[in-house]
Amino acid sequence: MNKPLTSNTKMHDRLFNAIVSFSPKLLVAILVLPVLGGLLGVILPAFGWLPALDKTQFGVQGFQQLMQSPGITQMIGLSFFSSLISGLLAFTITLLLLANYFDSPWLARIQRLLGPILVIPHAAAAIAIAFLITPSGMIARLFSPWLSGWQSPIDWLLPHDPYGISIIMGLTLKELPFLLLMTLSAIAQPDLNIKLRAQYRLALSLGYYPMTAFFKAVFPNIYPLMRLPLLAILAYGSASVEMPLILGPNTPPTLAVAIMNWFHDVDLSLRIKASAGALLQLLVTVSVLITWWLLERLTLAISCKSLSNGQRSYGDALWAKIINVFTVLLISSIALALLGLVFWSFAGYWQFPLALPEQWVLLHWQSALLQVQTPMINSLSIGLVATSIAVILTLLSLEYEKQNGIQLSRFSSLIIYLPLMIPSIAFLFGLVWLQETLHSKTTFINVALAHLLFVLPYVFLSLATSYRRLDPRYAQVAASLGASPVKIFLQVSLPQLLMPILMASALGLAISFSQYLPTLLVGGGRINTVTTEAVSLANGDSRRTSAVYALIQMLLPAIAFSIIWLVSTRQKRQKAQANRDNKTARYISKANL
Repeated sequence: MNKPLTSNTKMHDRLFNAIVSFSPKLLVAILVLPVLGGLLGVILPAFGWLPALDKTQFGVQGFQQLMQSPGITQMIGLSFFSSLISGLLAFTITLLLLANYFDSPWLARIQRLLGPILVIPHAAAAIAIAFLITPSGMIARLFSPWLSGWQSPIDWLLPHDPYGISIIMGLTLKELPFLLLMTLSAIAQPDLNIKLRAQYRLALSLGYYPMTAFFKAVFPNIYPLMRLPLLAILAYGSASVEMPLILGPNTPPTLAVAIMNWFHDVDLSLRIKASAGALLQLLVTVSVLITWWLLERLTLAISCKSLSNGQRSYGDALWAKIINVFTVLLISSIALALLGLVFWSFAGYWQFPLALPEQWVLLHWQSALLQVQTPMINSLSIGLVATSIAVILTLLSLEYEKQNGIQLSRFSSLIIYLPLMIPSIAFLFGLVWLQETLHSKTTFINVALAHLLFVLPYVFLSLATSYRRLDPRYAQVAASLGASPVKIFLQVSLPQLLMPILMASALGLAISFSQYLPTLLVGGGRINTVTTEAVSLANGDSRRTSAVYALIQMLLPAIAFSIIWLVSTRQKRQKAQANRDNKTARYISKANL
């Protein structure tokens, strides 16, 4: 018998429904208002309005100073081309991997191998790549002296080369797993997956070779799903700070690094120049995105006829061999870079060209662990606050979708990507200016909310697919038995989403742990995290200390994902045991009959 609803139950239901209805509005506000407010806070100082410095008249002096900066053309070119080329490389490699392994079990294996790279912070990845390509790095040691003949480190430009090759390498290797996994996640939708597999096999049955079949039958259907993640990595690459700081040139640096240096200069009047630079950085990012759009149109015009020309092969067998070799080299390079970090963190005396350290010591770990306690506590506390808010807000917003039978429109999807598409350096300065204008002293809360701005999109994208796939019949049965909406949400929906929630939480923590610029700018240097310490040490004299901090940076998200793996393994064992118990019970029941 259904229990009658009490007044308290009705009040709780009304409160829950009100919270659920308000959640999407709050989510949009969190994603939009800080970005727009930050842009406003950059535009006003860029045109001379900075009352803190008694600047109350609008003008273009900031832009004049900016264009007179030495090397400004190289800064713009370095930012533009490093982003565009790295995005093009990541996109091309992703397509080749998908084309070569689309109907092969190796695709899932490559996904498992590259998946952990996704949660490695950019700073840690940059340090690992720097240790790989330096003149005395792991590549030089691996081939010396038996192949190269080098008895001492050769003087080459990598890293910190003036052409941005190191930055391109770092961005490509870091963004490739993101683009690949986002694409695989998109095509894993049951209806789409069945359609793509059917089209692919139909093309094979018509005599098309596997890679040609992929590009003619599958790629046109999946590219629209890749576009937003691809534009996000292009936007990030054009305004990245961590990678260029560790891998890029210093004279001149990329535009984003120069803006950050101007903002932190003791000469406060340079903030006007920095604000003008932030607007220029936004223009550079928009130029990168427009250039990619033009490349799309050009590629479509060139390749349109080839989709229907009936040609069955474009050298598929040769390309397959090349991609197999490249895949082995790619995974080996990533593994060697991570191995180099571990070696340097325990290395004592290590003379070139020896491949292994002559001494193994714990001194660097002992010293770092004594100093990293406060940064680690800050990283964990900020990450937990930002991720908790993001997960709760996402779940409530998705519950609103379910209750009203709607999904995000294309415009709303763009809002989710807004903090990822607009360069953070273009609006974070404005947030700092607004924060100073409002005399906000709550540094920890400000930093946590700044992290939330970047954590929320990833958490939402991670949880949305799983929530939308929930079987509505469970909720309908619970409602027919008298369960209130809040009970259905807490006792029916959420238990089914335990693993997706844990996965989204771990991803949110990983994103928060990797935030360098929001922590540095919004925190005003008063809050140190593992990431800010790692970046500040990356260009120091001690590779060993940098390696330790980079590994600690990696260990934080690794621990979170390890917990998920343990929970998942335990759940699978419990389900397997329950199935065995049910089979045993049915067997005994039949035997008794």
